[in-house]
Amino acid sequence: MRSFVLLTAALAVSAMPQAVCAAVSQEVASTEGREAASSLPPLYAAELERSRAFVDAMMAEGVVVPQPKDPGGGYTHEQHKRNFRALHQGGQLYRITGEAKYRDFLREMLLQYAALYPTLGEHPAKANQYSGRLFWQVLNDAMWLVHAVQGYRDIRDTLSAADRKRIDDDVFRRAANFLSQDQVITFDRIHNHATWATAGVGMTGYLLGDADMVERALMGSDKSGKTGFLRQADLLFSPDGYYTEGPYYQRFALLPFMVFADAIERNQPERKVFEHRDGILLKALRTTVQLSYQGYFFPFNDAIRDKSLRTAELYEGVAIAYGQTGDPALLSIADFQGRTVLTENGLALSRDLAAGKAQPFDFRSMLLSDGPEGTRGAVAILRQGEGPSHTVLIAKNSSQGMGHGHFDKLAWQLYDNGNEIVRDYGAARFLNIEAKRGGRYLPENTTWAKSTVAHNALVVDETSHFDGDAQFADTKWPEQLYFSDAPSLQVSSGVIDSAYPGVSIKRTMLMPMIPGLEAPLVIDLVNAQSEASHLYDLPLHYSGHIMEYDFDASVNVDVRPVLGNDNGYQHIWVDAEADLEAGKGALTWILDGRFYTYRFAGNGPLRAILGESGANDPEFNLRREPLIILRAQRNGEASFASLLEAHGSYDGAAEQTLDSRSLVSDLDHVSIGGFDIVRLTLKSGQRYAIAVSHNPDPEGAHSVTLNGETIAWTGFASVVALSGEDS
Repeated sequence: MRSFVLLTAALAVSAMPQAVCAAVSQEVASTEGREAASSLPPLYAAELERSRAFVDAMMAEGVVVPQPKDPGGGYTHEQHKRNFRALHQGGQLYRITGEAKYRDFLREMLLQYAALYPTLGEHPAKANQYSGRLFWQVLNDAMWLVHAVQGYRDIRDTLSAADRKRIDDDVFRRAANFLSQDQVITFDRIHNHATWATAGVGMTGYLLGDADMVERALMGSDKSGKTGFLRQADLLFSPDGYYTEGPYYQRFALLPFMVFADAIERNQPERKVFEHRDGILLKALRTTVQLSYQGYFFPFNDAIRDKSLRTAELYEGVAIAYGQTGDPALLSIADFQGRTVLTENGLALSRDLAAGKAQPFDFRSMLLSDGPEGTRGAVAILRQGEGPSHTVLIAKNSSQGMGHGHFDKLAWQLYDNGNEIVRDYGAARFLNIEAKRGGRYLPENTTWAKSTVAHNALVVDETSHFDGDAQFADTKWPEQLYFSDAPSLQVSSGVIDSAYPGVSIKRTMLMPMIPGLEAPLVIDLVNAQSEASHLYDLPLHYSGHIMEYDFDASVNVDVRPVLGNDNGYQHIWVDAEADLEAGKGALTWILDGRFYTYRFAGNGPLRAILGESGANDPEFNLRREPLIILRAQRNGEASFASLLEAHGSYDGAAEQTLDSRSLVSDLDHVSIGGFDIVRLTLKSGQRYAIAVSHNPDPEGAHSVTLNGETIAWTGFASVVALSGEDS
């Protein structure tokens, strides 16, 4: 066989049988590879050099395979992570360049693992019964296998029979058997840990020609199909491609889903895995991208807020999805990422991106159902405006999200001007920072981050939803009542009657475009129905610095009291309080040169509490973030109506301020005949009503008369212009 240049090898090798792949790798001379590198598209060429730099640096240090002892973030943990990256990327470099030094490095490392692995028992830093061998939790062992087996695939047929047998038996068979037999409780879960485990075992089975191993991975340990990789694809995603644990874990789980599916497609194309369940994996990839703003994922549930589209899982996922679909919108995501992978898919993507074939990704308003049948609530994404600083409202009416879920039914977030304005806390965790309890979830993840008061959700009697019982919460979810993405008035409405015994909570979020206002408003209608008397707290967690509020408050300047004793309240410092007999008020803050006014009204007296997170936190684990709580004691119905308005600007360099005060001068809310009527008065004198019938019939005609003024509309909701003077 004649020599192949680098570009041809990169395109062809990954699709060839293993023996032919090895022959091609051996015949691609390193000098030829360097000469051909100039013909590579920039994204792929940069990735090649990045991998070279990393693996070459690892080689310069020599092979280091330490005895496992540390939890996440510790030396041995991080070294084994670096090793699996080196195995993965080193194999790719050998396949592409044919340089023997990469094969030899991988061979030596794998032989050292072959000496170590048979000696390993439970990890000494194990946190629970799901202990790994190389790592403190079995999940990381599965991640090691997923990456390492891909690198081994690229060199295996070039090794001697003796080396190959030893590595096969003492590394990969042992690792696969550990995951699928010794840790069957993890392997057979419907959970992202099991996705990683089944992917690693299945890819190992394909490489070793072990059909039984592949079948276990696809169909579960007993091969019944009740668990396993395919069953996870059926149960973990909704029909819209939403992953039940939320965007952060959707991103994480996508790598094993996509790389194993790619392996299935190459080895058993007759399974048509990318057509499985109406193309659910490709749908999930696109949905993952939709669940982001400015590239960062919406931080639902146990989310680390730093994660964005620029992450290894999505580099793989976008390349594989592009290889399957050729969707030019995915090229714009790859362009944003500035990264790809050293595979045939990555090369094809890079070439088409360099050829100018990218088209904008269609970020849009959408309703994403939750649950395998799409019946367990939903997540509503309402987008308004163009460009990277557009406005996005998220209504989280979804299910609990298993063990990583938070008690935040009918919660919401808002992004505007490139920032998160109404915040979700995410997880209380410093991932892989050993100083913070080994990088594990912190105690405050339970006492604060998961609690209802830590979110923008209604709290009853200072207790969390479902009384903080995650197992019970997994059996309940809100009902999505209505959704509309009409540009002038976007709406999401949901209800839940199981968060608290005897209390039904309905929340309707609207994003209307009001003439005379520079940005879309957010209207928030919260209604709780109960036959008993309850204390209702409606928190709003916001980003920014307070400018002013329009009520008289008692401010705590010497001593900072704590709001409560449990359910997250023990972590809230009280900075100011005000009793509002009329049940109305407004708060304005500034963030990044833009002003935001939160204006609210209740169906009776309210207490406004201005506070900050971080109390009772002796290890300084929590972020200090501001919040306002609207508190109401009600016997029967409790209702809250509020608006959030973005307005004006501040340019510190130019010392210029525009419209620092709200352009809305008054908000009034009335519930009448099952309808909600929110009346706004602008400073210009113009008046509008946001009328909500709660009837989804688009042809339904409705009208109410308030103080002699008739308000008529059709459909679920509408913006109605009123006369310029109050009636």
